[in-house]
Amino acid sequence: MIRSKIIATGAYIPTERIPNEYFLNATFFEGNQSMVRNATETVIDKFSAITGIMERRYASSGIAASDMAVIAAQEAIANAGIDPESIDQVIVAHNYGDMSYPGAPRDAVPSLASRVKHKLGIHNPRCIPYDIIFGCPGWLQAVIQADLAMRSGMAHTSLVIGSETLSRVLDPSDRDSMIFSDGAGASILQVNSEDDSGILSVAMRSDTTTAASFIFSGGRNDMVDSEPRFIKMNGRKVYEYVLDYVPRAMKECFDQIGESISALKMVFLHQANEKMDQAIIKRFYSLYGLDQFPENIMPMNIAWMGNSSVATIPTLLHQVVQGQLKSFELKKGDTILMASVGAGMNINALTYRW
Repeated sequence: MIRSKIIATGAYIPTERIPNEYFLNATFFEGNQSMVRNATETVIDKFSAITGIMERRYASSGIAASDMAVIAAQEAIANAGIDPESIDQVIVAHNYGDMSYPGAPRDAVPSLASRVKHKLGIHNPRCIPYDIIFGCPGWLQAVIQADLAMRSGMAHTSLVIGSETLSRVLDPSDRDSMIFSDGAGASILQVNSEDDSGILSVAMRSDTTTAASFIFSGGRNDMVDSEPRFIKMNGRKVYEYVLDYVPRAMKECFDQIGESISALKMVFLHQANEKMDQAIIKRFYSLYGLDQFPENIMPMNIAWMGNSSVATIPTLLHQVVQGQLKSFELKKGDTILMASVGAGMNINALTYRW
């Protein structure tokens, strides 16, 4: 049976560390433009208790999403030991295109994937680059798209990247902006017909009728700028939607492989909110009649990296593969589950045998 297999990973972690104390001088407003009455220090303390975020990473001025994507791709290509000219498709997941600084135009023509191919110096005209915009689950959706192309015979080697500079679309008067960060993660996938490692199953869903406006673009909460250039979300609605549907999608995906839940070694969730991810994993296991989930089942990096949208799962996977997260190690034959959710609202999940 032909499967797609991840043979190497790479990542770019921005060097600018932004601790929670960075926001102490901020004045926060609600979405209805009323001022948040609690002291800013209290707001930050509550924020860190809920999200688990203590610091996040911002890209330096002048570094755009495609720049980070290239660096992550170069590491993945080097780790794979392949000739870049052998790559059949380059897929880049993002949401805001290239922005060199906060407030910069959102530049996505040509596609970021075309820019990555160009900057990597790939001459092969049969290497097809394209972008995917799918909210935070974009990288995982790109992996699914790559798998479909590879299993159909349209490609043998794929470069899949998630890259985003959310720091360029933040409203400094919106406390939710403390969640977001920048980063890029890349993976090289190849067709595998030699053993049983690779992608085993996928599940997806989209709810645009009722949930399309849960994450959107809007003006600043303090009305300093009313142009819809800033990322916004209805946190309560997002939380409720996530807990209703993400665990079910995960179960639908995992059940397709016909294995006991005890065989699941690790779960890679979109790094959006620590408490929310814990609630997701708890509810997922409850669908199997289990009150507790195993220790060391869910690696996390949100505490020091924040929510970098499409980059969260591929950077987390890279850190685990490279042994950068203590107590988390992938071994050949391990079964893992990846799942993500974001603007759309869109959900996807994927099971994989390492």
